[in-house]
Amino acid sequence: MKITLTGSLGHISKPLAIELIQKGHTVTVISSHAERQKEIEALGAKAAIGTMQDVNFLTKSFTGADIVYVMETLGEGFFFNQNLDYMTAIINIGKNYKQAIEQSGVKKIVHLSSIGAHTDKGSGMLAFHYKVEAILNQLPNDVSIKFMRPVGFYYNMFAFMSTIKSKGIIVSNYGGDEKEPWVAPVDIASVITEEMEKPFNGRAIRYIASDEVSPNEVAKILGEAIGKKDLKWVIVSDEQSFNGMVAAGMNPQIAKGLMEMNASRRGGVLYEDYYKNRPTLSKTKLKGFAKDFAAVYNNNSSSFNH
Repeated sequence: MKITLTGSLGHISKPLAIELIQKGHTVTVISSHAERQKEIEALGAKAAIGTMQDVNFLTKSFTGADIVYVMETLGEGFFFNQNLDYMTAIINIGKNYKQAIEQSGVKKIVHLSSIGAHTDKGSGMLAFHYKVEAILNQLPNDVSIKFMRPVGFYYNMFAFMSTIKSKGIIVSNYGGDEKEPWVAPVDIASVITEEMEKPFNGRAIRYIASDEVSPNEVAKILGEAIGKKDLKWVIVSDEQSFNGMVAAGMNPQIAKGLMEMNASRRGGVLYEDYYKNRPTLSKTKLKGFAKDFAAVYNNNSSSFNH
């Protein structure tokens, strides 16, 4: 099949492209960075260089594809862009996708959504996933859409490194012994590949998770991996969490969204629909990711692009 992927060579799109190419599909990867073209082509894919803000470019890139994979991103560093209205920017990307899908005539869409997309109430910044799903659901009925809803990504745990290094603890406005789901991007790519090769029919939703562990278990597993067996997960107030992120230079709107998102984890509010539609867990467990975490930690790097 001819498959067009958005997301450049990100955490999901790169392993997705590799897996699809290995299975014999013809893959086009959309990237806004011209310098990525050689790397994309080295994988055996075609590069389409342009932006998600350019509907004509998207339409051209989608035209002729059997399946298009769409995801919303604002690029690296957007958390610290003080002038960004992230909600409006992402909703506009969703509108551009809808227009390009209609104009290109593609009939099979896989959309990277998220846990929390079942509601726009009380989920903080995850509300944009609900809004983009709603935009795509306005497409004609002959366009089939598979909404992929992964849970929290393991690599988000790299954000814990700064307080582990400076204070010897993990800090957030949620915690405790209640298990919550996490996922590896490579597992998301495998599930998406599986869904692309299955029949499309109407609108479907699939949650994706690799492991279910509590915050205290996360601290224990990561602590053992980095040689800090007494590592603890410490809960702070919503206000302390918000103020800490703003003090670190984060856009206040985004800091508020992240604080509210983490608050929605308390008591399982964020996970209500997930547990009603609980998926079979994928293969990459937290103990496996902890080895990668330790390698980055010991290299004195807190890069999110590991």
